[in-house]
Amino acid sequence: MTQDLFRTDAYLTECSATVSAITAQGIVLDRTVFYPLGGGQAGDAGVLVLAGGTEIPIVDTRKGKTEDGSFNDDICHLPAPEVLALLLQSGQAAGAHLAVGDVLTARIDWSRRHRLMRFHTTTHLLCHLVPQLVNGCSITPDYARLDFNMTDALDKEVLTAGIARLVAAAHPVTVGAITDEELDANPALVKSMSVQPPRGTGKIRTIRIGDLELIDFQPCGGTHVANTAEIGAVIVTKIEKKSASTRRVVLGFAP
Repeated sequence: MTQDLFRTDAYLTECSATVSAITAQGIVLDRTVFYPLGGGQAGDAGVLVLAGGTEIPIVDTRKGKTEDGSFNDDICHLPAPEVLALLLQSGQAAGAHLAVGDVLTARIDWSRRHRLMRFHTTTHLLCHLVPQLVNGCSITPDYARLDFNMTDALDKEVLTAGIARLVAAAHPVTVGAITDEELDANPALVKSMSVQPPRGTGKIRTIRIGDLELIDFQPCGGTHVANTAEIGAVIVTKIEKKSASTRRVVLGFAP
């Protein structure tokens, strides 16, 4: 099991960690600041810095899987395929040896992560501006999109202006938690039609935007900025009619 430090502090850029396993799925650590692909958000990239200073570039991060294909509690850090192949064959890669039990530093690409955080928080603002269920989501370092289950037309300029207003208002963004029972009593908190919050621990992580004025409140496991002002200039670059009942809103950074 990997301790996911990013859940409580998305601003951690590195941590000390111990190698738990090296498998075909990637390098597993006992703790990490790397966010794995999930909830529509891309996995983190960065480096693992070995004791001697050698760096192993990490190009993606994924959740571990069991033999039956279900997810487990491991977080797998993926180097380039040829590097992982060398580690599996000999434990040697990038001019250094890596083995289970080694202590290293896990360091994310902060610039990339911060773009993901800004986009992810903006998708929550969109959920406020377009109060419809979401049936698709993708958050990358270069763009983000939300697919809304709706038939009405959307206006790109109106949504861009709405985002700018919420950004300028500097609403706080806070991480919290509710119980399974509280979610059962308030099923409308789940705004995704395709992804349900993970259960089993008794607590479900939430993101709240707004203090005196509630902008958005929903279960979410991703990484976010601490205040909407930190989002900066994000605009709606495109609105598409993906189907008779789906409208896609694409976000980008203002040029």
